[in-house]
Amino acid sequence: MDSTGSAATSLAATTNHQSGVGRTEMLVNMQDNCDPQTFNAALGAGTCAGPGGLQFDNFLAMLRRLGFVGPWHFSPSQANVVVGQKFVAINKGGEEHTFTEVEEFGGGVIPLLNQLSGNPIETRECAALEEEDRVAPGGRYEEEITEAGTMKVQCCIHPWMRLEARVSPR
Repeated sequence: MDSTGSAATSLAATTNHQSGVGRTEMLVNMQDNCDPQTFNAALGAGTCAGPGGLQFDNFLAMLRRLGFVGPWHFSPSQANVVVGQKFVAINKGGEEHTFTEVEEFGGGVIPLLNQLSGNPIETRECAALEEEDRVAPGGRYEEEITEAGTMKVQCCIHPWMRLEARVSPR
């Protein structure tokens, strides 16, 4: 597992399909649309580095109303992969995200976002996050797929950001 803050280069091949079978890497985009002025004013300088336009109060209103904020998502949200492939998650948004494998989907590390998204209980995997699990805007995270079955991944900051993968043996 590896995460770096370096900008992803030449990602013309980042077009994601639901099936990653036959490729060595399955690319996943981590997306958001934070407005730097309002997010940084509310949460602190540097919280949002992106050019997004969704203001913080509208983000909270949408989360209260829907339990998720659509622009904050993984793309794709479902995948078919094979043991031995590698997920490569690229943070295309303006906020920090995680790409954390969990046994079951649940809450993340921010109680207010957990409550508003209907995920009141933090997953044990999110409770054990390490600094290298965090992916800065423009950064990437890699994880090799080692077991067949169903793999669940979520952002431990924005717990409605989820991906479910069907993993086949080689």
